Amino acid sequence: MMLISSIRYGRAARLSSPFAQIADLFYSRAMTTPIHLGQTSALPASPGEAVLDYVPNPRMGSRYMVRFAAPEFTSLCPVTGQPDFAHLVIDYVPGDTIVESKSLKLFLGSFRNHAAFHEDCTVGIGERLFAEMQPLWLRIGGYWYPRGGIPIDVFWQSGAPPADVWIPEQGVAGYRGRG
Repeated sequence: MMLISSIRYGRAARLSSPFAQIADLFYSRAMTTPIHLGQTSALPASPGEAVLDYVPNPRMGSRYMVRFAAPEFTSLCPVTGQPDFAHLVIDYVPGDTIVESKSLKLFLGSFRNHAAFHEDCTVGIGERLFAEMQPLWLRIGGYWYPRGGIPIDVFWQSGAPPADVWIPEQGVAGYRGRG
């Protein structure tokens, strides 16, 4: 296990993989000023080095869904080192916090030179966001473009979606229609 110190939250986080953190890491988190927003930020060298910023939910008391789409997500094949491409769709129903979009962009960009299987990337991103942000619900769809003639689509969600929130389909067509 790798040990990473988190100054922002005043405690150490043990990572079981470069992207999955133990869920209780952020139980006692304090809201701090985002470190990326309004600042020049370098692309992290790896997902494990990326710091995601969370800010207070501006619409506490309202149930709503947030969607992020990353149609040009890239990572590396862990076997060949060749680039893999995906269209990621991340949906979540906020709890006390929301993820700051610039920090999410930098986190996703940190996979550019990271070697991992499609399943590990997709599920790891979902699990890390869910563990750190603690939304009421989160799902991620990873629509991977084919390599070797086979597209791989990977889906993960934290549980059943809330019944009182409109959750639209992710809207990414099967591979034949992605062109």
